[in-house]
Amino acid sequence: MDISNFRTFNRDTNEVKYDIPTELPLRPKQTVSVGKEVNLRINSYNILKYPERTVYQYDIQVGNGVEKRGLIKKVWGSEAIRRVTGPSWIYDGNKIAWALDDKDRQTTITVDLDKEEGRVPREGRENVHRVVIRKTNNVKLSALKAYLTGQSSFDTTVLQAINFLDHLLRQGPSLRLTSIKQSFFSRGVERWPLGGGVEAFKGVYQTIRACQGGRLGINADVSNGTFWTESTALLTMQKVTNCDEIADMIFRFKDTRTLQENGQWKVEESNTWKELRRMRKLGIYAKHRGAAEQNKLFIIEGFLKQNAKEYEFTVRDKDTKVETTTNVYEYFRRKYNIVLQNWNVPLIKTTKKGVVFPPEVVMVAGNQRYPFKLSDKQTAAMIKFAVTRPQIRMRDIEYGLGLLKWQEDEYLKNYGMVIDGNMINTKARVLVPPTIQFDGSKATPGTSGRWDLKGPKKFLIGNTAPLESWGVVVMTPKYSKNFSFYIEMAAVQNWVREFIKVYIGHGGRVTNKQPPIIKGPVDPAEATEAIWNTAGNVCKKRPTMLVFVLADKDPFAYLRIKKSADCRFGVVSQCVQAEHVNKINAQYMGNVAMKFNAKLGGTTSRIAGKNIHLGHFVKPSIIIGADVSHASPGSVQASMAAITVSCDRIGVRYSAAGETNGHRVEMITKANIDEMVMPQVKNWIDNVGGRVPPEHVYYFRDGVSEGQYQHVLQQEVRDMKLAFQARYPSWKPKFIVVVASKRHHIRFFPNPNDKAAGDVNMNPLPGTLVEKDVTHPTERDIYLCSHKAIQGTARPVHYHVLLDEAGLSENQLYTMIYEQCYSYIRATTPVSLHPAVYYAHLASNRARHHENVAASSGPQSGPGANKPKGKSAVSSEPKLAEAKPLLPLMKTDARFPFSMWYI
Repeated sequence: MDISNFRTFNRDTNEVKYDIPTELPLRPKQTVSVGKEVNLRINSYNILKYPERTVYQYDIQVGNGVEKRGLIKKVWGSEAIRRVTGPSWIYDGNKIAWALDDKDRQTTITVDLDKEEGRVPREGRENVHRVVIRKTNNVKLSALKAYLTGQSSFDTTVLQAINFLDHLLRQGPSLRLTSIKQSFFSRGVERWPLGGGVEAFKGVYQTIRACQGGRLGINADVSNGTFWTESTALLTMQKVTNCDEIADMIFRFKDTRTLQENGQWKVEESNTWKELRRMRKLGIYAKHRGAAEQNKLFIIEGFLKQNAKEYEFTVRDKDTKVETTTNVYEYFRRKYNIVLQNWNVPLIKTTKKGVVFPPEVVMVAGNQRYPFKLSDKQTAAMIKFAVTRPQIRMRDIEYGLGLLKWQEDEYLKNYGMVIDGNMINTKARVLVPPTIQFDGSKATPGTSGRWDLKGPKKFLIGNTAPLESWGVVVMTPKYSKNFSFYIEMAAVQNWVREFIKVYIGHGGRVTNKQPPIIKGPVDPAEATEAIWNTAGNVCKKRPTMLVFVLADKDPFAYLRIKKSADCRFGVVSQCVQAEHVNKINAQYMGNVAMKFNAKLGGTTSRIAGKNIHLGHFVKPSIIIGADVSHASPGSVQASMAAITVSCDRIGVRYSAAGETNGHRVEMITKANIDEMVMPQVKNWIDNVGGRVPPEHVYYFRDGVSEGQYQHVLQQEVRDMKLAFQARYPSWKPKFIVVVASKRHHIRFFPNPNDKAAGDVNMNPLPGTLVEKDVTHPTERDIYLCSHKAIQGTARPVHYHVLLDEAGLSENQLYTMIYEQCYSYIRATTPVSLHPAVYYAHLASNRARHHENVAASSGPQSGPGANKPKGKSAVSSEPKLAEAKPLLPLMKTDARFPFSMWYI
């Protein structure tokens, strides 16, 4: 395609003008025929009947339009509103409502909440609210039916219809249950303490989807939520601050004092106060006033630096009208006959003016979502709770359907929606597992999804140059400068000897079998420099590998090691844990050898039976994988884009590049396409293609939602085509663009004892592919489970084809995707995701280590990360500056950027 045929796309105005197809490829009539057919159940439920008549959409304004959601909910639930709307109105809780009633004229309703709730109005404070209802649109559900049957394309009318049905589905559960986006929770019997005043319990997720076959379905799944534990506020404070004893917590509230170099004392607020900020906006109720008070919630605004005996206020006697000054301690003793046991704890200040409470007399209300990132311990506990085998997951889904009560839902009945309560049964296919080719031997994993290196099997390709200049440094733990504290030098020397034997046994080439082994300083950067200099001086040659023996799993130390090796010295590095070095485990050394070999230019294996020059491809092809990751909410870190590009003819080895991509920007910028993709493509053309460009370009993109598919085509793919033609004017490759996503809730459930479809845990076999019943009504997509689930229920990957200029058949494309999952270079199992995308994840995570910040700034992400200054974690996003570029990879070795440095 000539570059002049491309019209422009204005990124500022989002004006769409291009020649790249805007319609996604349709599903071909010829479906997947390879493999064997099996029966599966899928956690999708057919909608047997839905309303086809016109539904009317209304704009709702309560008061002046800026009222808080709690007030809006009260007003909409009032008797005055119900008298006008009736029971069938659907409301989104904000601005939009739907009904079968056609109200052409604007309706205004006055709601007196004091009168509704039987309260005497307070003097000078009216509790009267004006509600305006105005019709804005007709939702034509007939348009949805036309779309499902392929008679019309997806447009705003179809989107409005699906949006209405989604809210119809939510209306009943949202009135009875705690709703969080598309999930619903009821405080059931199965709760799991996570520590820190937090617990987890199971709920149900549901979403409506258009499905193949001209149908609508509901994808229902387990949802695992984290909530504050219902307990006294005092106990919650202890849990949040990680204090077993109240006296310890009180001691920690004291300000910290640090002696400065100028001899002055610096006084700072204790971190314990900062930890308590997580309890802000938490609902509490007074337990000393009886059960009737449980429904009257007060909201925590913060904590006072005064206790019950220090905080004084004025009390007015109702009979004598005499005002006296008292403190909280005396007030509770006289008013409620309660002697506060922990009076010296900071008081809780609520959002209600003048209302404070001692923590021991109030309860944290249940079913309140915990919105913060879990700690490492909490995450480990959450995984134990959430990861369940298929049979347990099916039971939990059934429990969730019991919460939803589809058959009893009055709103569904009013609109005539009927849902089948049984999971759908579908015909799936199990693709034939490939044979793994090593140098001189093969492995046949079959449906086990697993093989090994025993034999020993030799790597398909060993390291490109014999390992000569390299060294080992044993890191000194920062909590002790005593090297023998955790490992003896003799143990390290023994492990190195054994590892060299293992690596040579698998086909590695090592000429220097006695590399220098040193004790490194505490500082990771200094240790990296020390072993770099030592190895270079001993071997009289630039080092090609540095090995680090780590005392612990300190992520910040690991970050600094990789940052130094990648950006200061341009050398591949390998970290091993001291505990494994002590054990001399053959399997562990084999796993390290695979990574070692990949970093040094080798290849573990390939798929047997394929053309040695083309692999799975019918034409010379290059594979590009891409991922964009975003920092956690509240972080000042930039988004990170990573690109991987195959650097051999068979698509096994991949080079990678990473760079910042703005803040919360999902589409990879044109500058990043030019700077990251083009050098790697040039590397393929010069060193793999013999200066001849590939004919096909496979682009695997991860992390985009369905609403962003066109953006991928019209921005990223367009920018790649423009960049290719600017550099190589005569090159006109054919693109195959596929989005790979794991962000969905579709799960496969083989029938019990069906060994042709499932393993002993009732998980689907590797290679299980579904292309009907739950896939897109007309477009080209599949769900593929390529791996064997080690624990829990297997999650298939959703592959959606956005562009296929090569005209590949379903058998060709999906067999290639599946079999390449067996060529992941550092494992002896197939991976769940196409390796190009998997490697992009690794490169994106590694690229975060290259942020241009001083080590003294501490970690910017992960455990112990520094929080942005100014606003607290519960505040809105901080104001972000322009994203700073990463430190570049050091190019002392010109081939280093094209190695698998990120593995």
